[in-house]
Amino acid sequence: MKNIVVLVSGGGTNLQALIDAEKSGIIKNGRITCVIASKEGVYALERAKNNDIPTRVIPRKDYADSVSYSKAILEALNEEKADLVVLAGFMTILDKCVTSAYAYKIINVHPALIPSFCGEGFYGLKVHEAALAYGVKVSGATIHFVNEEADAGAIILQGTVNVERDDTPEILQRRIMENVEWKLLPQAVSLFCQDRIEIVDGKAYVK
Repeated sequence: MKNIVVLVSGGGTNLQALIDAEKSGIIKNGRITCVIASKEGVYALERAKNNDIPTRVIPRKDYADSVSYSKAILEALNEEKADLVVLAGFMTILDKCVTSAYAYKIINVHPALIPSFCGEGFYGLKVHEAALAYGVKVSGATIHFVNEEADAGAIILQGTVNVERDDTPEILQRRIMENVEWKLLPQAVSLFCQDRIEIVDGKAYVK
């Protein structure tokens, strides 16, 4: 049984999707053993407590830079004996000291079809604003491994939704979350926990 540590910064809707998936048996051979938040008082911590999942808070504001913060996160991950780290709305880019130590063991969900609308500066509603401004006809989400470059790790799963003419960023965001993120993230986590993701030449394949 693999230990899953989830990193959060906000409301934790993707965390809830993972909790529900674990309870319903969608996630096989893995369990959420700790939720780490980057700030106090976020609702994701309540979601964890409501499901008897241990929590830790490592406030980003307490650290001078991303390197010192990443070292604190790395120490916590090691203490928690994390087999898999899931970034679920975690708003800090981790330094390579973490991504190297947990190479191909950190999964993130990005609310667009990488390589479109991704990289530094593309997060939250900004992603959907950019997609709508460009006039794309489909959008979606990408579940990928995390490396030292923002949104550049190996892609595990992708799913799409149609973009409607009268969509707002908020409406598109909701459609992608409900139809893609909340389904594919638990699926990718389960595949990892069952050792069904193979890395060949830096690309991820499902066995």
